[in-house]
Amino acid sequence: MKVDGGVGFELDTVGAQAQELEEMGYAGIMTAETSHDPFFPLLVAAQNTKNVELVTSIAVAFARTPMIMANIGHDLNAFSKGRFVLGLGSQIKPHITKRFSMPWSSPAARMREYILAMRAIWAKWHEGKPLEFTGKFYTHTLMTPMFTPTDVDYGAPKVFLAAVGPMMTEVAGEVADGMIVHAFTTEKYLRETTLPALERGFAKSGKKREDFEISYPVFVVTGKTEEELAAAQLATCKQIAFYGSTPAYKPVLDSIGAGELQGELNMMSKQGRWDEMGELITPDVLKEFAVIGEPDSIASQIKGRYGDLIDRTSAAYANIPKSDRVKIIAELSA
Repeated sequence: MKVDGGVGFELDTVGAQAQELEEMGYAGIMTAETSHDPFFPLLVAAQNTKNVELVTSIAVAFARTPMIMANIGHDLNAFSKGRFVLGLGSQIKPHITKRFSMPWSSPAARMREYILAMRAIWAKWHEGKPLEFTGKFYTHTLMTPMFTPTDVDYGAPKVFLAAVGPMMTEVAGEVADGMIVHAFTTEKYLRETTLPALERGFAKSGKKREDFEISYPVFVVTGKTEEELAAAQLATCKQIAFYGSTPAYKPVLDSIGAGELQGELNMMSKQGRWDEMGELITPDVLKEFAVIGEPDSIASQIKGRYGDLIDRTSAAYANIPKSDRVKIIAELSA
């Protein structure tokens, strides 16, 4: 199992962080699109590492056109000598329309076309195929030599797609190289909803499971002392509650018989009762979402629950000493 670690957004410190993560045994370095651009840190990380993959988890697809994203993906993959993985996500409608001022409609169908449009652009650049992509949402039919990259030794990057619902998951199985599973996921939901949807996507494209990577950022509650463990549990419960307040994620709670929580969490979120929301996450619910225990038990628990389901993880356990994290990474990677 590959293990990924994240870097921050302060560009003057990213290089040292990336070097340390590579030395610790991480297989990939990840960034997310939150308060800063997700691509700049990976450019710095590429300059300071040799082997790790460089992954956006995620970059917001619908905030950019397929051509813009194809350019960024190509440039980072060429610069890193084939180590870039373009992890995409759709975000939700209010962010796309009100924050990014971009169009929103039929997210799963739009995402499918978005990725196919990028692949058509890359096929023009890397294989010399005519650019003749005409879809419902995107049209790309013009590419002259001046705008065609020439540094094509490493080809197009891998594309991972973040998904929760079965429709977007099926799109991932059909047109992407991997899937980024949302942290707000249970083992039962993975087995009963995610995997069958992926299989439907694989069937459409003639793909096999071994041709595809599943990445899952497992919630981890750990610590060296009872106080550290309690603090980690509190923080994780708050995070689970935050995600659980999203109406679109109710089916995940339904998978463990806790669907009634969603409405209450949503109401409390609208009232700004963020700290109180975490109190609704009972120990039984927490166990469905998180691996819980002392540091030396974490790797075996992740393997035991998810070893036959996922190919890589970005489990967070930064609250324990570096030496313990190195041991966990080594055990998971073995």
